[in-house]
Amino acid sequence: MSVTTFPQLYAKLRHKSRSQYALLAACCFFSTLLITAYVLMMRSPTVLTVLPEGGDSRKQMMMIFVLTVIGCGVFTAYASGLFFRYKSRECGIFLALGATKSQLAGLLRRELAALALFACGAGLLLGGPLSWLVWRLFRLLVVDTAEMVLSFDRKAYGIALAFFAYVLIMLFGMLYRFLRRTNILDIISESRRSEPVRNVPLWYGAAGICLVALGTVLGYQVPSFCVTVLQWYPPEVLTAIFYLPALIGLYMILLHTVVNGWRRGKNRYAHLVTTSMMRFQGRQTVRNLLVVTVLVAGAYFAAFYAPILGVSSYQGFDARKADYAFHYRADQSLPTQQEIQALAKAMDVTLTNYAQQPGAILAYDGEAHVEAEGKMGVTYTTEYREQLSASTFLSESAWNALTGGQLQLAPGTVVAVYNDIGDSGGMVSNDISLVTNPITGKSLSVIPVEPVLCNSVLFGRRVLDDGDYAVLSAGLPDDWREEEVVFNVQNVESTYAFAKALFYEIVDRSGPEVELFDAWDPVQKMQADAAGEAYSYDKAYIAAHGFESIDYALRDSSNFRLAWKYMPQFRILDKMEFIKTMAVYLMLFIFIAVLCFAAVFVILYTRCMTIALCNASVYDDLRHLGASNRYLFQTVRQQIKQVFFVPILTGTTIICAFYCMILYFNDDKLSYGELSGMAVCALLIASISVLLYGFYRYTRTKVCGRLNISVRHAQKR
Repeated sequence: MSVTTFPQLYAKLRHKSRSQYALLAACCFFSTLLITAYVLMMRSPTVLTVLPEGGDSRKQMMMIFVLTVIGCGVFTAYASGLFFRYKSRECGIFLALGATKSQLAGLLRRELAALALFACGAGLLLGGPLSWLVWRLFRLLVVDTAEMVLSFDRKAYGIALAFFAYVLIMLFGMLYRFLRRTNILDIISESRRSEPVRNVPLWYGAAGICLVALGTVLGYQVPSFCVTVLQWYPPEVLTAIFYLPALIGLYMILLHTVVNGWRRGKNRYAHLVTTSMMRFQGRQTVRNLLVVTVLVAGAYFAAFYAPILGVSSYQGFDARKADYAFHYRADQSLPTQQEIQALAKAMDVTLTNYAQQPGAILAYDGEAHVEAEGKMGVTYTTEYREQLSASTFLSESAWNALTGGQLQLAPGTVVAVYNDIGDSGGMVSNDISLVTNPITGKSLSVIPVEPVLCNSVLFGRRVLDDGDYAVLSAGLPDDWREEEVVFNVQNVESTYAFAKALFYEIVDRSGPEVELFDAWDPVQKMQADAAGEAYSYDKAYIAAHGFESIDYALRDSSNFRLAWKYMPQFRILDKMEFIKTMAVYLMLFIFIAVLCFAAVFVILYTRCMTIALCNASVYDDLRHLGASNRYLFQTVRQQIKQVFFVPILTGTTIICAFYCMILYFNDDKLSYGELSGMAVCALLIASISVLLYGFYRYTRTKVCGRLNISVRHAQKR
């Protein structure tokens, strides 16, 4: 077919360069698909119902999302830059032949608009099915519960549409900058223009490592410093600024790697050609390495959630000092010892060491945070209150009966109960000086004694001298008293059916007055009622603000199992149903990790293929100069190794160090459970590294094929 018009000629050339169009479309499609799938999951009612507002899980999910958006944004900008570099030659030729910029602009605008609409539109449309498919596979392969039925919020598409708008604006902005060039020769030579980086000092690498360390420590510790020292709750955006040194340091490390490398002495000349190629494309190389490093770090941060939580939880279950433990308010008619023994006998279970003792709900003193809204955010002042909050107090005799201990307390002393490893989790303190009966007003000054008691099944309780307990608990009605029950069984691993039956029996016989969150505090409730204020943990308040309340009908849901105030601690039940209880949490972070690693694969593959496209003429020149097939293969291999392993190793190292720092600063130590969890994370890294290495070899083969380099002959010795 003869070409007679400018549009026909342009269409002919477009067909010849369809691989560049396909690359840009694929990058825009994948980025939009990833963002859409992530945001639909992040804003899904299924997830938001389980993840508490303002909780750490939501913050982690949002942090990784921000990293993903930044990574995809940089990735699409990089793909767009490549596209315009390849278009520059044909556009320059058209201009030299007399075409006007307005003609080119009109055609390019229509092309880019159609490409963005098609690619991003497909990503928007397929993001939902992708989320549903991946989530469905998790449900089929891992665990399936009623609360894991995935639902979407249509408003979430607003964020995905915002990313689509960014892609359009970015494409047309780069087009405008591209067409502003007036020198035809510059436009023609654009496709062959390199992006070298200037020489950087050798100290960049060490300085970058120091900045990464400084930024991670500042970013993590500054919010705590603001709250504890400055008595100010800073906006999260402000505290995020303190992570910037880490980002700058990371850029310096990657820049040093590309420009100088880490080799010294004669070895630094071993890969001179490879190093020179990397430096001539230094800017885009460093940008890609930075994006991949950030995504790898985000992916592993999400992937570590399951092993850290799982290992520490299972070790905690095994370390409990009782197989079965539950407590209930004394005004409830729950199963008695005789009824439990009858149920156990019917299910061929033998009970041992059964103990039941009373406890009293008393008020203790402390410093309350009185918040005030200011121009810079929320601040607070501390105010001493004689009745700050409520806690369950036991007598020393009750403690000894429940635990088999020999505790002897002097009158006027008190001791708190932490978990089995001596950790308070920030939820209980041994620092109190006054205990009060909230009904009679009787008070007693106390002195806390050390060391604290350690028992996870009685975590959060406090123990008083027998005489003090009798005085302070006098006059309390049944709704201010509790019963503590602990017992063991023979062959606990075979008692799952009994544990489940007893759990359901406890729930069925609990009244609506104890259908409460574990944070519900009777002292604070009493104070709110006296002041005529709404109490934030009342069911009516929770329902009015759109949160899921405790509901006996949802006894198998994560919300109920994790947050019911009187949830029993049955070792075998907790172990067998841990994955079921934590399913939404686990699946969410696994889903995020899968999406981030998918983005890493696509970006690495795209970058390596552009190496082949950009350096094809260089490899032809080397071949004509006498370079052997083996030498060319080694050169390609060295480039691809840097593109793959530098960001992967950097991101993995940073996130491992960051995770260890988080675990350490949680309680100023690394527990055995946390170390075991990190060991499992190391196995996870090894498994994923094998997958990444396999993908590296596949990509290397594809690049060599594009450059007409024989891998089979190059590997023969």
